[in-house]
Amino acid sequence: MKPAPFEYFAPQTVPEALDLLHQRAADAKVLSGGQSLMPMLNFRLVRPGALVDINGIGELAYIRQEGPFLAVGAGARQSRVMASEEVSRSCALMSEALTFVSHPAIRNRGTIGGSIAHADPAAELAIVAAALEAELELQSVRAARALQAEDFFIDHLTTALEPDELLTEIRFPLPEPQTGWSFQEVSRRRGDFAVAAAAATVTLDERGICRKARVVVGGVSGIPLRMRGVEEALLDTDLAPALIAEAAELVKGEINPQADIHASAEYRRDVATILVRRALETAKERTNPA
Repeated sequence: MKPAPFEYFAPQTVPEALDLLHQRAADAKVLSGGQSLMPMLNFRLVRPGALVDINGIGELAYIRQEGPFLAVGAGARQSRVMASEEVSRSCALMSEALTFVSHPAIRNRGTIGGSIAHADPAAELAIVAAALEAELELQSVRAARALQAEDFFIDHLTTALEPDELLTEIRFPLPEPQTGWSFQEVSRRRGDFAVAAAAATVTLDERGICRKARVVVGGVSGIPLRMRGVEEALLDTDLAPALIAEAAELVKGEINPQADIHASAEYRRDVATILVRRALETAKERTNPA
């Protein structure tokens, strides 16, 4: 199939794009990398009256450190972010997660902001944004505002973005000392959508005791889910393997996955539990405690 008719706009600046979104708020869609939107257009799952193509806005393609954050422009290509030494130093969890994102041809076109704004609950970058407590910059002609990732994701393919708003920047907090990370995923084939995925970070004090943990699971709900029970069970412990395994079992009571053609609900629950355990074990190994 081919898309339904639409008007096409290719703004060259952010203000120009915001003006277009303001004028066409009722029927416009933003085209970034297009790796999700174009198939949806072709199958006529979405039928916008206007397409606002932001690929020509070079000012949205940056990667830079800004104070305590790594700031990534929404238009930065996934392949460029994946290859960035600055990202691997200051946001290693994202670098690792990007290795699971589809295939090189997709990453060459796909953007960081496009994936996050699409809000597929199994998407690696949405999981990373939630796990790292990323801050998202949203702009419109009315105002600019910042949202935490956990407030941005509402439901499957649904976010807090207003129709006239554009996601322009994602800010990832720089890691604290002695913080380890891990991203784990199971899919039917390498590069497929995740059946389940888990991201974890842990921060240890000078004695090797956990003082902060963040665990997020994807592919088991309409949004990336934070495993608060698991996090609380790990605090003030030495993250011994038995403690990690016991905490990971709490995942089964914190999620309620749905069955589909790819996996049963029971399988997803079991896999998510195993991935959380593996992610926590690897994150601890990477803390390099004193």
